[in-house]
Amino acid sequence: MQEEDAIRPIRKLSQLYAYTSIQMHEAVARKAGLSGTDHKYLGFFIEKGQMTAGELATLTGLTTGAVTGLIDRFEKKNLIKRQFAQDDRRKVILVPNTATIMALLVPLYAEFRSESEKLLASFSNEEIKIIEAYFLKAIDIMKATTQKLNAN
Repeated sequence: MQEEDAIRPIRKLSQLYAYTSIQMHEAVARKAGLSGTDHKYLGFFIEKGQMTAGELATLTGLTTGAVTGLIDRFEKKNLIKRQFAQDDRRKVILVPNTATIMALLVPLYAEFRSESEKLLASFSNEEIKIIEAYFLKAIDIMKATTQKLNAN
């Protein structure tokens, strides 16, 4: 029971962190002229580069219909473009306009990034390693949970 009492406040903080993150990202999306999570989906393009609509659907967990709407919205804002694959013209590749995406989002995150870097700089190397270990292990748990939920 004592261990549960020690974990409870961390679990609450983790939930508060997640809720606060959602609120901040919603505010960023609105300022960028995007809907809710659309700006987070742009992160997949920044991270992975070009991909097919099917690959985007797999990464996001969205239906193909929802992905089509997402692609249409991004294309309308010149954030991505559709391009036929050179080896198979039936296959469409989604190519991010990285410069436009970065010009849109970087200014909105500048202060947050600066403050976050100052915060991290206030921790010792040992503390940074603990924080890193927590995030890496938490990411693994979230990925496993996502896979299990998507499998059913």
